[in-house]
Amino acid sequence: MMALDSSASTETESSSNRFGIVRRLATVKCRKHNISTMRAKTLVALIITALMLTPVQAGDVTASQSEPAEDPKQPSANNTTMYMWSNGMATEWTHFSLNESESVEEGELFEEKENGIINIKYRFTMDPTLDKRLNMTEGAEMRGNFNVYWEGDIDNGGDGSCNNDCEYLNITVFRGPNKVFQHTEQPWPAGNWKNVVFSYPMTEEDGHLVWDSTNDNPVVEVTMKVKGNQQNGGPGGLFIEGDKAAFGFKLGEDARLELPIDESTWDENFQAGIEFMPEEDTPGFTLVVASAAIAMAVFVNVGKEEENEA
Repeated sequence: MMALDSSASTETESSSNRFGIVRRLATVKCRKHNISTMRAKTLVALIITALMLTPVQAGDVTASQSEPAEDPKQPSANNTTMYMWSNGMATEWTHFSLNESESVEEGELFEEKENGIINIKYRFTMDPTLDKRLNMTEGAEMRGNFNVYWEGDIDNGGDGSCNNDCEYLNITVFRGPNKVFQHTEQPWPAGNWKNVVFSYPMTEEDGHLVWDSTNDNPVVEVTMKVKGNQQNGGPGGLFIEGDKAAFGFKLGEDARLELPIDESTWDENFQAGIEFMPEEDTPGFTLVVASAAIAMAVFVNVGKEEENEA
């Protein structure tokens, strides 16, 4: 409060000095050129009003302030894409940087099982935790792009080994504890990598436009159940029969989620939780109104004094 009072006092004193100088100069000039009293006072009023509308700054208040460097793992106006990472030891995470030294060097996760089910459940939780509010562009699309591989059987009720214990690939996006969208990929030929892509439009009706920082930390969950039935057969078990189960998942740039983050996200008022800024609160608005009132009052008073002099 003391800093604000000092700044206001300095501005007031500066304005008063300028008004006094202008008034004296205008008076001298008007007398020199035989300008009437009414016109002279009118001229002074107009000049003073113009000066009041001119911004006065007591100093560069931003010179000593330095903004902290942006964390590349957090979203920014130039980076709205999340990438998936893992250390290969049941720990998965995601963030907005394409660089990650702690993720597996192979750039992918891969699991195999000769007989039985591979139960995939990767939860890529944002780390570090989201540190800002996000506002999604209504009607724009969230887009996923992943590369996945599988072998074995995933069809329940078919001629294979699945008995209601298999599951297609599902990729689910969460906003904190809230489920935003789930994509289910239909089967593709086993033994092949596939580029799995999907999109989802963000709407106000779904209630997922605003992501409230740590309360809505993003999570991408990948699930799938693949079954293998490979075993030794034939005379003496010399032959291998059936198919093994396998699952592969690319990381980094080959596993990403693009969020339609709106430009309004980076506005200070939005980050502070202020959705709208009333026009009456616009800096300088009160000064403009006050200046106009002063000018009108001077005109009225000048007219009365002129009539009295006459």
